[in-house]
Amino acid sequence: MALKLYGFPMSSPTACVMTCLAEKEVKYEIVNVDLSKGEHKFPSYLAKNPFGQIPVLEDGSVTLFESRAITRYIAHKYKSGTDLSKNGNIEASAMVGVWLEVESKQFNPVMNAIIFEQLIKPVFYHQTPDQSIIDENLAKLVPVLDVYDTRLSYSKYLACDSFTLADLHHLPYIYYFMKTPWADMITTRANVRAWWEDISARPSFVKVAQLIENQA
Repeated sequence: MALKLYGFPMSSPTACVMTCLAEKEVKYEIVNVDLSKGEHKFPSYLAKNPFGQIPVLEDGSVTLFESRAITRYIAHKYKSGTDLSKNGNIEASAMVGVWLEVESKQFNPVMNAIIFEQLIKPVFYHQTPDQSIIDENLAKLVPVLDVYDTRLSYSKYLACDSFTLADLHHLPYIYYFMKTPWADMITTRANVRAWWEDISARPSFVKVAQLIENQA
């Protein structure tokens, strides 16, 4: 039975899972969840994720939500494709965990706030971005990216010297950030820029980015 992924490509968490599935060479069916119609709040969907958020993954009798939990499951279960979790190397695996936590706690909240204000509010809510919120989070992003730039000065990727889940979960968010007026925060940090150019050129994400553009 093929996996079913409930979500849509423009959703950053959904795009993370799609990229993970592509890296692991796993076939799946995408089931579009129309947020504009409130489908994520329908009883049938809440039975899959009681918090009414996307994505959800169904793999036979297993139903999972929360994108990082989903990608960990995929990375651990499927041996094909890219080794995204480094389970065979305890130190590398631990570093994958560390940098996933960094992405979740330090990077993601700040980036989400910026992208929501700059890109999502005007298009989907027809509201004016709150520049004070943007400025506050841009200031918070500076030291995070400085830490990344230092880390990437001696490690090709965040967790180790190969691409892992730690890198993968940054892809959709930086993709959207690069469409804002502050893309130079990425491009002026040489190591961050080189890392971004590397990971964003991976065939797995190039395909997902094309799907995002087709939906835009």
